[in-house]
Amino acid sequence: MSATNISNVREVNFDGLVGPTHNYSGLAVGNVASMSHGGLVSNPKEGALQGLAKMKSLMDAGYAQGVLPPQQRPDIGALRDLGFSGSNREVLARAAKEAPQLLRAVCSASSMWTANAGTITPSLDAADGRAHFTPANLQSSFHRYLEPGTTGRVLQAIFRDEQHFAHHPVLPATPAFADEGAANHTRLCGEYGEPGVHLFVYGRQAFGDVHSGAREPKRYPARQTLEASQAVARQHGLTDAQTVFAQQHPDAIDAGVFHNDVIAVGNGPVLLYHEMAFLDEEGTLDELRGKMTTPLIPVRVPLEAVSMEDAVASYLFNSQLLSNPDGTMTLVVPGECQEREAVWRTIQDLLLAGHNPISDVIVKDVKQSMRNGGGPACLRLRVVLTEAERAALSGRVLLNDALYDDLIAWVNRHYRDRLAPDDLADPQLAEESLTALDELTQLLKIGSVYPFQLG
Repeated sequence: MSATNISNVREVNFDGLVGPTHNYSGLAVGNVASMSHGGLVSNPKEGALQGLAKMKSLMDAGYAQGVLPPQQRPDIGALRDLGFSGSNREVLARAAKEAPQLLRAVCSASSMWTANAGTITPSLDAADGRAHFTPANLQSSFHRYLEPGTTGRVLQAIFRDEQHFAHHPVLPATPAFADEGAANHTRLCGEYGEPGVHLFVYGRQAFGDVHSGAREPKRYPARQTLEASQAVARQHGLTDAQTVFAQQHPDAIDAGVFHNDVIAVGNGPVLLYHEMAFLDEEGTLDELRGKMTTPLIPVRVPLEAVSMEDAVASYLFNSQLLSNPDGTMTLVVPGECQEREAVWRTIQDLLLAGHNPISDVIVKDVKQSMRNGGGPACLRLRVVLTEAERAALSGRVLLNDALYDDLIAWVNRHYRDRLAPDDLADPQLAEESLTALDELTQLLKIGSVYPFQLG
């Protein structure tokens, strides 16, 4: 790509809309926030409006912002596959009585965290000059395992033009190829339009030598395997010179760091990370330095500054790091960062006053998402696109004032402001959700992406 075109390459953050069945069922093992808030009453309307407010403020600040729809929930088709029969009302009633844990799972609004939707390689790094997409299989938990089919249809509906976009199959849904998407992947580069190096972070190795003594977490499961990361890199045609595979520190996983984006965030040449992010910290940094064409700017937060407890509770590292035209960067953090003195002090002293491009911090209230274990970075899927690729997008998914207004009105028409886990069996909730999503597909102009119909 010529230097003239580099300025036309932009990163678009596609945020997931919080779904109508957003609830606190505590489904995610290893996600401390999700488990600790299980059983509480949620506010789906507030959650959706908080997410849209974040998108709108970033759009107004000049950042490219896109929108991805929620999944269809409750997934009554999944309940039918598991042996529940009859009308929708009968299926829900029987599931609530016989297997309430399954009902909670098929009602999960976890697709809002689109960092897990898949892994993307920009066309700038691909041999065929197309952007490559692989939906994550999310096989580590049943409620998320239900997502990849619809995710793939949504991505193919939006990134439809085969001249610009290539789509790959989901990896086999087995423990050996456990894949959690871009939450464990970071592209580091100079400008967005320059070649990048892809940092894949994994928690365990599935086919390793059992006598190798490799360390793994003991308390919580490692959700990403080395083999899954390697497979995605192969699908996208990435070479050894373009990739770094690093193991996440097992102690961090056991402390509640279920994805790498809870302990590190990268953007451009900057890697903001906690001391406990990688098992081999120096080896990971050295390999990145050796492969990047632009000098790496590591911003290390030591354990003495931010404890693991504070890192997990505040989601400091689950923040968005965004590039500005003048070369500086803005850190978008959840409001919980202000509530932890050590974290807020670190942001002021280490980050904003440090020798790095981070010059500004924006605080966003995403409490409805945070209580289920997802911060600003979880809510967005990063896609680097050229000007031609942005023009080739299908549907009405790039946020502008008109789309924002339409989405606000849509939420206010269809969402409840109170939802307890016991409400999930209400057949009226299912009808409300299906009606809302049917209207949303028309609003976004993405066609039929959901697996089953109203009625």
